[in-house]
Amino acid sequence: MKCPVCAEQDTRVIDSRTIKDGFEIRRRRSCDACSHRFTTYERSEGAFPMVVKKDGRREQWDTDKLLLGVSKACDKRPISVKQIKQLVDDVGKDIGSLTLEEIPAEEIGEYVMKRLRELDEVAYVRFASVYRSFKDIDEFMEELSSLVKKRGS
Repeated sequence: MKCPVCAEQDTRVIDSRTIKDGFEIRRRRSCDACSHRFTTYERSEGAFPMVVKKDGRREQWDTDKLLLGVSKACDKRPISVKQIKQLVDDVGKDIGSLTLEEIPAEEIGEYVMKRLRELDEVAYVRFASVYRSFKDIDEFMEELSSLVKKRGS
C-alpha cells in the first residue's frame, strides 16, 4: 500500500480490526519512509453482485456511489451521517445476502427507497424523483399521493 504523503511503497500494518459485522477490515498503517500514519479499509468484492444498469451495462458494486446518491437525497434534512451510512450498510447487507451474480440497478433503488421512506419522507421523494425519472408533474403527484395514503393507513 502506497503512503498517501510520500508515495513510498513500504508501509506496515500497525493494527487491524474487523468492522461492519465482519464485512470489512480497518487497518492502521505506518510509512517506513516518512512515518506518516493512515487508515485503509478492506472489503470483499465477491460479496456483491454486478449491477446491471438500465442501458444493459454492467458495473462493479460501488458502496461509495450509493452513499453519494443517498447523501444527495438527504441534503439539508435532519439526518445524521451515521444514519445515512447505516442505511447504505443495511442495503449492502440486503443485496449481499441475496447471493446473486447480477442485480438490476432498479432493484437496488427499490431497497434504498424502502429504507428512505422509513427514515425521511422528503429524502425519499427526492431520491424517487431522480431514480424513477418522472416524466411530468402528474407522475410526481401520483407518487406523493401514494406516500400520503400510506402515511394515513
